[in-house]
Amino acid sequence: MSFPSRVDELKLHERVLQGDPVVPVDVFRTFMPPILKVLESEMSCNREDAHDSAIDAVLSYLRTPERYDPQRARLSTYLTQAAKKRAMDRRRSSDARTRREQDFAGVFEVQARPPKEVLEKSVEASLAAQRLDSLGLDEREREVLRLVLQGERSTRKLATVLGLDLLPEDEQRREVKRHRDRLMKMLERLGKEDPDDES
Repeated sequence: MSFPSRVDELKLHERVLQGDPVVPVDVFRTFMPPILKVLESEMSCNREDAHDSAIDAVLSYLRTPERYDPQRARLSTYLTQAAKKRAMDRRRSSDARTRREQDFAGVFEVQARPPKEVLEKSVEASLAAQRLDSLGLDEREREVLRLVLQGERSTRKLATVLGLDLLPEDEQRREVKRHRDRLMKMLERLGKEDPDDES
């Protein structure tokens, strides 16, 4: 499980450059075991990450062998450093994923409501919708009410919904105010009624 000699490495590299069809198998057999050993011992990688990182490094070398410069380092050093870099990238990616999952879980825990509370809110919303239906509002009035409750203050927009957009501006303002006030009073009366009071 040790790396080959410098001479053997150079011979392998020459075969790779020449396109020898069986050399990829020889490169894998020669370099994978010692690279795995380094990654597991020095980088504390698990077997799967070590294996994937080593394969990535060797495949990258086999795709572009001309990037390796024998004058700068041994082939074993070149491949081991590339595998270590891949392993570091995997670790960072895994750490980032774990942090994202923890952040998501934290947000979900903060925002999630108990099922009983969700059911109660749903029932309340359903009752409120039924009570609104009892007011007998037409579609335009419902839309105006929805806009007003969402904070819409534009007279022109509300006038358009009510079909009053052809009126002069001062009449629009007066009619919109009249409709808005009437709708708000209806809502106020509705809010004062006790749905549980059957007297």
